[in-house]
Amino acid sequence: MVALPYALHSLFATSTAASFFLNPFGVLHATNCDVSGEASQIDLPANQTQLVLPTNSTPTFVGLAFGVQNYTCTSSNNFTNVGAVAELIDVTCLAGSSTFLSLPDTLFSAWTAPSSSASGSIQDIILTNHLLNNTDILAQHYFVPNPVANGTGLSPKWDFTSSGKFAGNAQAFVVAKGKGTLPAPTNSTRDVNWLDVVNVQGAIADEVFRTDTRGGQPPASCTFNQTADISVKYVSYYWFFGGSLGH
Repeated sequence: MVALPYALHSLFATSTAASFFLNPFGVLHATNCDVSGEASQIDLPANQTQLVLPTNSTPTFVGLAFGVQNYTCTSSNNFTNVGAVAELIDVTCLAGSSTFLSLPDTLFSAWTAPSSSASGSIQDIILTNHLLNNTDILAQHYFVPNPVANGTGLSPKWDFTSSGKFAGNAQAFVVAKGKGTLPAPTNSTRDVNWLDVVNVQGAIADEVFRTDTRGGQPPASCTFNQTADISVKYVSYYWFFGGSLGH
């Protein structure tokens, strides 16, 4: 397996953002930068009402995620989403910079390149980062059983408890439910939807937006009881609003 801190550095080596990754251990931290005034960097499409930025809270953190969307084949011979697993790089300090909008494409190209398989699965990468205590990592994203009373299915979770300022803080997470969804304005057949979800548990954020998605969509069809479950690589920004734990 490629040592991940150096792999992460190489993902950004061709951009001017590389200066933030010269020291892969701790150049970016969840506590370094105030992004409360950077909501304008969320480039929501005009003439739509599905995703609306909150007026009673401001951004607190920004994560650039790379991971997989997981799917299983249904009896209707199409894929349905059964969760996701992703690692979030802390790019809070890059919000508003000249390179910010190009980072999803840079990372997606590297993440989907054939050579990326040398770093192992997304679960391997998350474990490596944890063992190396890589403080450039903001959070992990995965799904958990719905925590709401009498709730069914799975709910998305963003977990900040494993590294950085919030390591060991049992409330440094957010489990959420859907509020709004919008087909990706880039390429909706390739890129998963942009999302707005709201807190049902945890203290790290009141609301989370997924934007600037790259990849993650499954093939259009499958064969029930024959097609294996699949994982499709994706990249996106996650914007965290509000919360009670501060920067």
